[in-house]
Amino acid sequence: MKMPALILKDTFGYDSFRPLQQEVITNVLARRDTLAVMPTGGGKSLCYQIPALLFEGLTVVISPLISLMKDQVEQLRAFGVPSVFLNSSLSPQEYQENMDYIKRGEVKLLYVAPETLLTPRILTLLSTLKVDLLTIDEAHCISEWGHDFRPEYRQIVEVRKKFPEAVCMALTATATSRVRQDIRQTLKFATTNEFIASFNRENLFIEVIPKQDPSQQVREIIDRYKDQSGIIYCFSRKQVDELSAYLGMKGYSVRPYHAGLDDAERRRNQEAFIRDDVQIIVATVAFGMGINKPNVRFVIHHDLPKSIEGYYQEIGRAGRDGLPAHCVLLYSYSDVAKLNYFIDLKEGDEKRVAIEHLNAIVRYAEDEHNCRRKPLLNYFGESYSAENCSNCDNCNSAPTPLTDITIPAQKFLSCVKRADEKFGAGHIVDILLGSKNEKVLRWEHEKLSTYGIGKELDKKQWMHLARQLLSFGYLKQEGEFHTLNLTAKALESLRKREPILGVMQEAAERVKKDGKKKAAELEYHRGLFAILRQKRKDIADEAGVPPYVIFPDRTLIEMAAYFPQSQEGLLTIAGVGQVKARQYGDAFLEVMKDYCQRHDIKEKPKTVVATREKSEAGGRTLMVGEAFNSGETVAALMERYNVTAGTILEHLTRYLAAGNQLRAGEDLQSLTSVSLEQQEAVFAAFEELGTAYLKPVFDKLNGALNYDDLKILRLLYLVSGKA
Repeated sequence: MKMPALILKDTFGYDSFRPLQQEVITNVLARRDTLAVMPTGGGKSLCYQIPALLFEGLTVVISPLISLMKDQVEQLRAFGVPSVFLNSSLSPQEYQENMDYIKRGEVKLLYVAPETLLTPRILTLLSTLKVDLLTIDEAHCISEWGHDFRPEYRQIVEVRKKFPEAVCMALTATATSRVRQDIRQTLKFATTNEFIASFNRENLFIEVIPKQDPSQQVREIIDRYKDQSGIIYCFSRKQVDELSAYLGMKGYSVRPYHAGLDDAERRRNQEAFIRDDVQIIVATVAFGMGINKPNVRFVIHHDLPKSIEGYYQEIGRAGRDGLPAHCVLLYSYSDVAKLNYFIDLKEGDEKRVAIEHLNAIVRYAEDEHNCRRKPLLNYFGESYSAENCSNCDNCNSAPTPLTDITIPAQKFLSCVKRADEKFGAGHIVDILLGSKNEKVLRWEHEKLSTYGIGKELDKKQWMHLARQLLSFGYLKQEGEFHTLNLTAKALESLRKREPILGVMQEAAERVKKDGKKKAAELEYHRGLFAILRQKRKDIADEAGVPPYVIFPDRTLIEMAAYFPQSQEGLLTIAGVGQVKARQYGDAFLEVMKDYCQRHDIKEKPKTVVATREKSEAGGRTLMVGEAFNSGETVAALMERYNVTAGTILEHLTRYLAAGNQLRAGEDLQSLTSVSLEQQEAVFAAFEELGTAYLKPVFDKLNGALNYDDLKILRLLYLVSGKA
């Protein structure tokens, strides 16, 4: 992998590959068809761009979005990579010029829409050239089971047959197992050539806040990110217009975006946001596809999304540069009623699926105990084994005190049973409260023994209790009317009168810690960073490209942290390749030299780490690591902090990953009964697949060892110095 690593550094300015990039690139260079599923911001583009520079012939990239093609080509040209696109946004003269470049062999990457690729004009052109790599971006569009099926994508299969020597690569950020299978079968891929990266975006702090005064809450969040980019998603066009007008009146830099605006205004607003002329976009979900803006520092959901899949895609637009970003969902049960109204207008399977999606996102929003990442990752078939992610509201909360809710829970469950398990939560609550509404009287439910026995709680408290009983597995909800049924667990609990612990609404307010971001923030000079951003903006405006095409924020932050004073020092900064150093280096060095001279600052040497980016060990992790090094055993640390062995091992692994040394204690080896032969097999798997994620190792070993054993062996592997 020497050549790809050199291109990664010299052309793109990065010292190390992200998870799975190296494996995917190796597979493509071996001319094996490849399906790669990697999350937004996971570095999919480099997986075909690096092979494109190593192959002799042309790489054709099929992309459905004109804005994304333009963005990719601008960035590649800034890196000195000869690239063009062919689509309807070009004038006839520009189109012909790009065709001529391709004919003369002066282009390494060609971006086209599927409709363009299928035209006789383009197929004739490509038939005269050596095509080495055919890349299908947004490959989920091939599948009828995907969320964005496009029939023209199916026809790409016929194009493949015209270039039998070309290796084929399919890329997507969202694909369930069913969609992946459909893509493989359609493109005739071997199952073994599939690479699935973790969907865990570690740098995103995920939070759900009860919606009380949304306009004020939005302002409080924005004020934390002065001069930073953010997206606010709203349910309706009307809400977009009202919120953007309100924020504009309050002096914020903001534009609206929705399908009701004319095309020209939408383009202007999007372009202003991409070029950092505007800080905030208030939008419906129509906004975001094809936006490759890496420095979005916050995404706010003003209203409840329709599904977990949509929510994951939308928060995925934050922090694509790998730096910390904040994702906030403002949740109110009134939003559920609003979505239910529109779902009721649907019919058949469409209605059933919409209800399932809504129920899933409601369970997610109302879960006050479990890590936010688990349901998001479970959607993509990925299990999240960490006990605490340290980067969501629930994991960073003080534990919610549980109280005995047995009596109200039994009242609710009994009422469900006596109403013949034919009604939803709202009707059950009406019975408990002794309501005389038309529905209660029509069904003669005022005659039930549970009628009026729940007046000690109000409707909001009873609904909160009902949602807990669903979450705890005492109830299940079915059908389009959300009918409640008792589970076996509930029947057993009623029979044995077992105690039920939960949270009464008045005790549900939790003390939130300041969201400590898991991804470490490099210490840097804010003043210099602001000056560098302005220099970048000036250069970008002059060149007519978005600022991040010049350098991403991450690069400017490193400049403001290490203060390089020479071309040699500049080349150690992430994102600075040879071409960019020549093209922009002098302008940025001039700014840094002037700033450093005025403030008497010396250049700091940057230690290059050829592994995944280290994170700072903070708080509990630091205490656990230092205590272990002073001689405390894992068992003693478990007792001290009242946690499992897995949690202590996670802390020790993070402590190591932050660049600290860890003693090779005998008690680590004693934690596992794995044979020496199995241990060697696991170490070999870590050697091949890396230690960042355990699932690939678990899969490679066909589940022979559980995750607890793998955590212990990962730590032993890292401590042994074999990593």
